[in-house]
Amino acid sequence: MLRVALPNKGALSDGANELFREAGYRQRRTNRDLTAVDSVNGVEFFYLRPGDIATYVASGDLDIGVTGRDLALDSGADVEEVIGLGFGRSTFRFAGAPGMAATASDLAGKRIATSYAGVVRAHLEEQGVEAEIVSLAGAVENAIALGVADAVADVVETGTTLRQAGLEIFGAPILKSEAVLIRKAGNDDSEASELLLRRLKGVLVARTYVMLAYDVKAELLEKAVDLTPGIESPTVSPLHSEGWVAVQAMCKRDTIHQIMDDLYELGARGILATDIGACRL
Repeated sequence: MLRVALPNKGALSDGANELFREAGYRQRRTNRDLTAVDSVNGVEFFYLRPGDIATYVASGDLDIGVTGRDLALDSGADVEEVIGLGFGRSTFRFAGAPGMAATASDLAGKRIATSYAGVVRAHLEEQGVEAEIVSLAGAVENAIALGVADAVADVVETGTTLRQAGLEIFGAPILKSEAVLIRKAGNDDSEASELLLRRLKGVLVARTYVMLAYDVKAELLEKAVDLTPGIESPTVSPLHSEGWVAVQAMCKRDTIHQIMDDLYELGARGILATDIGACRL
């Protein structure tokens, strides 16, 4: 039976539970449950602290897991990322007093306060910068004012919290994180894990695309197909009305309204966009 670790709380947990349900896997009944067995699909789920999941997967006790890219890197565990899952996104940046630095290289010899020492250390090593890392368990915004650091490294969404503390964001992002599927480094996929990965990819693709259907005059078909090329090729069927055809094609969700507008201007009618629950490509 495949043993899978999922986050037990927070946005990562909510996103993972929804993703696996959409992929056809049974999940726990309440947030208090620590395990759940999906005997039909041969998977046992373990609900763990997100920061611990990489350690369990690296030990080999669990086959694969879902956690944040930041948490996996910060743990230092010997795991590798299999696929990004598209939720739980965050960005890590440096911040300091206005004008104190412009790039990471300006931090050489400085003290940097952070709750993600592993992430920051790896980034500084990549940049060839030697600095002192001050590990804090919670918020780091006050570390400079309290004299324990010269700069901070933290998760940044809008930057409002840092600005309120009188700090200025500088340099390129340290890391762009999201929920990821991980496995022990060097492990090959088993048949069960390949099936799970295929299912998850099917859901992720389905979230990215919609199925677009419309009617168009046959003489305009080539121009319409240029707008909706689909994955392989659109499906085209003759209509009862002579000179008209029905077209179906998968289209990117984030551009669907522009495509529908363009098709209407071309002369297409009966334009319908439908959600895709899952797919295999």
